[in-house]
Amino acid sequence: MSDSTATTEAPAEQPSTDQESKPNFARLFGRYLTEANSVMVTIYSLLLAFLIGGVLLIVSDEYVRSTWSYFFSRPQDALLGSWYLIRDSYLSLFEGAILNLNTLDRFAAGDAGVGDLLRPLSETLTYATPLIFTGLAVGIAFKAGLFNIGAQGQMIFGILGALIVGFALDLPIWIHLPLAVLAGAAAGGLFGAVPGLLKATTGAHEVISSIMLNNIAALFLVWAIGTDFLHSELSTQLVTKGVDESATLPTLLSSLNETLRVNAGLLIGIAAAVFTWWLLSKSTFGFRIRSVGFNENASQTAGMHIGRTYTTTMAVSGAIAGLAGAALSLGVFSTGVTTSTPLQYGFDGITVALLGRANPGGIVAAALLFGALKAGALSAQPDVPVDISTLLQAIIVLFIAAPALVKAILHLRTPRGGLVTLEAKGW
Repeated sequence: MSDSTATTEAPAEQPSTDQESKPNFARLFGRYLTEANSVMVTIYSLLLAFLIGGVLLIVSDEYVRSTWSYFFSRPQDALLGSWYLIRDSYLSLFEGAILNLNTLDRFAAGDAGVGDLLRPLSETLTYATPLIFTGLAVGIAFKAGLFNIGAQGQMIFGILGALIVGFALDLPIWIHLPLAVLAGAAAGGLFGAVPGLLKATTGAHEVISSIMLNNIAALFLVWAIGTDFLHSELSTQLVTKGVDESATLPTLLSSLNETLRVNAGLLIGIAAAVFTWWLLSKSTFGFRIRSVGFNENASQTAGMHIGRTYTTTMAVSGAIAGLAGAALSLGVFSTGVTTSTPLQYGFDGITVALLGRANPGGIVAAALLFGALKAGALSAQPDVPVDISTLLQAIIVLFIAAPALVKAILHLRTPRGGLVTLEAKGW
């Protein structure tokens, strides 16, 4: 009898169910695209704004609008007319802000220079420069739970501070220019500290006080330009003296073409964005700002001085807005400032801060977008209504400020942390 060893075959190895159930990249990416997170809400807000803008372009054009009256008899007239109108309008905006295709053809043929090719981009960067500063000013206040609606007035005082130092002193450029820029920041910072101090000492809401201060600053600018000290002796119009050449911000691309207006203020704006990022994320003062903005009561319990934080935050915010004024009076308007020089850069900074989610990198990107819309709309006249730029900005802000609206329109999923909105306390 021989010994026999019983052998049993091991069961075949089953494929791991963990690998099958584990979501792959495509599934995760698709889930991200259908979620109402801050990034996708921003992207969808831009797309919806341009879509609604296209509809309004159709409604405002008499010829295209008339083609829809007989849509069912000849639908191609309405559809093609609407497509050509929207395509040409947005193409005009692109060519006025980024790259003119006709100029590109001329450049390829040797009939245009690099300066001609860069002119639209130069205008975009020129309009975006003050928006970077005012957007950062509003954004840093948002981080502390404050709504700095007074960036317009702070910018005006920055204009005056930089202007006075720019023409009243006779110094070498390596002293004069930095001193004029710092004077603009100091003037804006002092003016910005006022609503913060009022809130800290009396409880006055910064929105109300800063709105009043905006009016005061605008009227003060009108009075100041008319004084003998500031008014230009070379003009009968309401315009100031120009700053000295030693206090003028150098242009960046004028060697290619004298009409390219973008100047070193853009570099200062990028430096201000980097500084703001460092201040908020790496410094002790930035931690206090974020802590007070997140929970005022907990911060006070932890020993933080809430009133002092409000005042210093508004002062820093005003100083950054004052840099916008310095960039204007020492840059594009270095030959003289008028009452229309500030435009609406301070109020547009609120829009930029909202679109950028109060983050320095996002604010720079939003400022570039709005600068492109402004440059494109001005360049595309009369083919495209100039108000299309303001209209698109308003629609973008509407959707950015109301993420629940974007979520409802596109049937997006609620993100795990909930919808993210920017809020200011005290309402």
